[in-house]
Amino acid sequence: MSDTLHISEKAKEPASIAVPIDNMALYGDLYIPVGANGLVVFAHGSGSSRLSVRNRYVAGVLNEHQAGTLLIDLLTQEEEEIDRLTSHLRFDILMLADRLSSISKWIQVQPLLNNLKIGYFGASTGGAAALIAAAKRPDKIAAVVSRGGRPDLAMNFLPQVKAPTLLIVGECDPQVLRVNKQALEKLNDKSKLDIIPRA
Repeated sequence: MSDTLHISEKAKEPASIAVPIDNMALYGDLYIPVGANGLVVFAHGSGSSRLSVRNRYVAGVLNEHQAGTLLIDLLTQEEEEIDRLTSHLRFDILMLADRLSSISKWIQVQPLLNNLKIGYFGASTGGAAALIAAAKRPDKIAAVVSRGGRPDLAMNFLPQVKAPTLLIVGECDPQVLRVNKQALEKLNDKSKLDIIPRA
């Protein structure tokens, strides 16, 4: 498996890629529209994947606005099989954050990608992983968005997050809304909470 990315710059569909990390491969779908100056890396939530219809829709909207996207699974196929039975790997937030950070390091050494600013889009437990990964690389991550995220699982890392952060929570999700309000108090002053009515 090559460590260097090779894709067509004129591709009209996402390219399937394998990111080598710790003697294994994490699989993802990468799309860089013409004129892109940023790349949004998706950190999927509990039980979700790069094949999620919702995630792919969000990626498509971002692509229409000249943002590149990388939908990548933070678990291997074998780990996903285990997690379907045990549900414990999706809550190993530090492991997920380390993998997300390793993916970002890989991006930054790819000639086709290293000029792009990196942002994270995390959902559910993936939101916590994104926040920890951003805290560990404060000078490398340009922005973080957490949708219905669990920032309470990353609370000790939040003061180290330097990137502007948007927390998105549904109005009808009181427990998640409560922990996101608490998280906002620990984040930098460039961050905000957006509450979606009736969601």
